[in-house]
Amino acid sequence: MATAIKAPRILVVEDEESIARPFAEALRRAGFDPIVTGTAAGALELAESAEPDLVMLDLRLPDGDGRDVCRDLRRRSEVPIVMLTARGTETDKIVGLELGADDYVVKPFSAAEVISRIRAVLRRAGPVEPMARGPLRAGALELDPAARTARVGDRPLDLSRKEFDLLAELMRHRGEVVTREDLMSRVWDTNWFGSTKTLDVHIGWLRRKLGDEAADPAYIETVRGVGFRLVAPEGEEP
Repeated sequence: MATAIKAPRILVVEDEESIARPFAEALRRAGFDPIVTGTAAGALELAESAEPDLVMLDLRLPDGDGRDVCRDLRRRSEVPIVMLTARGTETDKIVGLELGADDYVVKPFSAAEVISRIRAVLRRAGPVEPMARGPLRAGALELDPAARTARVGDRPLDLSRKEFDLLAELMRHRGEVVTREDLMSRVWDTNWFGSTKTLDVHIGWLRRKLGDEAADPAYIETVRGVGFRLVAPEGEEP
């Protein structure tokens, strides 16, 4: 007997019933399994108990700020998060991405467009393409694709999913310039709808965790107008 395919579970955190109810129905028609809550407390509880595949998170909730919920969710898991808000400034979008959101949707929105974004985010969150076998090394930096671990010397690096994939892509092409377009395509995929500034945000996070400086980089060099290159610190070649 064939095994039934489990519908991706989407946690919709939205207190406006006029939005939540029809959107949940649109998700159901599109083959998803939606669960809905209108509070920050409900979001945190259901994110734990229902194990959603993606969280659609409104920023304005009656009992808290969605940004705090996003921060809390990101501390405890790597569940993909799509932020939903009436605010649409570039600053708001960057803040959302810095908190760990995977995409950002501004009200009013088309259900069809948002469902396309959800599918794209879920694809990006899926298993990464096979990488070279064995650890990748650049000086004291070592990354193990199979174990999904990274360290500098004896210091382990606590990397998010996207940070790990981005660093792995740079290490696979060590010494070569990897263009911004290629990094967005390979790490975020060609269906990315958000600002490419998310790449700079993640590069900034990686540099901080590596102890790197943009002005005097030891690992990640910026090639202005083109992309980035990973090099080992001088004198630390394996």
